[in-house]
Amino acid sequence: MDAGAAGAGGTGVDEHLLRTLTPRVTSILVRRGADFAAAEDAVQDALVEALRTWPAAPPRDPLGWLVTVAWRRFLDATRSESARRLREERVAEEPPPGPTESADDTLQLYFLCAHPSLTSSSAVALTLRAVGGLTTRQVAEAYLVPEATMAQRISRAKRTVADVRFDQVGDLATVLRVLYLVFNEGYSGDVDLAAEAIRLTRRLVAALDPRHDGHPEASGLLALMLLHHARRPARTAPDGSLVPLAEQDRSRWDTGAITEGVALLQGALGRDRLGELQAQAAIAALHADAPSVEETDWVQVVEWYDELVRLTDSPVARLNRAVAVGEADGPRAGLAALAGIDASLPRRTAVEAYLRERDGDPATAARLYVEAAARARSAAEREHLTRQAARLHTGPEDA
Repeated sequence: MDAGAAGAGGTGVDEHLLRTLTPRVTSILVRRGADFAAAEDAVQDALVEALRTWPAAPPRDPLGWLVTVAWRRFLDATRSESARRLREERVAEEPPPGPTESADDTLQLYFLCAHPSLTSSSAVALTLRAVGGLTTRQVAEAYLVPEATMAQRISRAKRTVADVRFDQVGDLATVLRVLYLVFNEGYSGDVDLAAEAIRLTRRLVAALDPRHDGHPEASGLLALMLLHHARRPARTAPDGSLVPLAEQDRSRWDTGAITEGVALLQGALGRDRLGELQAQAAIAALHADAPSVEETDWVQVVEWYDELVRLTDSPVARLNRAVAVGEADGPRAGLAALAGIDASLPRRTAVEAYLRERDGDPATAARLYVEAAARARSAAEREHLTRQAARLHTGPEDA
């Protein structure tokens, strides 16, 4: 059974609490001897029961209640003739009533769910369910796929990591990449994945600090998320159309998120271990700090893109650097920086259109906007680029 069967809202249950407790309950079951896949299934069953019974009879100890119910569901699932002896041993070894174990292996769950043997889509789905506490239905709705399809994806992911030791050291870079993938999905269904990614990254940063004296790239990722998320209210017009950064109403930006993001970034940079995510966050901070696009410190933005290119040699970073060069040194300098970047790269044609327009060539810019619209990856982006082309075809005096 999956917690999605109980519905996602309107239950009167503190779903934030359930999501927070989910990885702790799973890790406790694994410590007691359950394999990860069976533990995760049992926890989902316990969540169903919580959604059904807590509105009328909320427990005094939610963690203990979930552990007890999940452990019993795990035992029920092992009751068969072939597993009778193992079941009886586990029943005999069941901890006596009392305070629930205080161990929290959430960090290990992050590493397990983002195991390098998993595809990106499987790692994201497993992380959202096992660490994020989302139901299969919620994950499926967020990614716009049928629930059965997502259930199969999660089941395959659990089988893939079935033999991975729970205490095996994982790859933090993979965990951060998975969380950033979640963040970039934005909002769909009844789950705000951007907000969920921020919540999970906060927990990761908190879990890392006491063990590793913090990790600058984890803090850099959280700063980057907050700085991007702060601009979200101004990114779309009332009709749903995209609003470019230069045209956004900056009074609608979330100054609290910006302040927190800048503080996190400063702390990360102070550790003198620069990484890709910190460089991206530094660029976002420069945009967030500027009262207007004209007052942006474009020279510093270019310098940070130079660092990012040095760290990653990413074509996307080179593309964005060309835009910044165009703002700092003029459109012709931007076009020169654009030379040599693969023409098939998403957004490359749109960037060239923007720079051509600024360089006083509206006819070429309009043609390129049309080409970029045909290759757009979303309906909102396609509509925005089409409007840009139409504006140039019409002429400023008629726009």
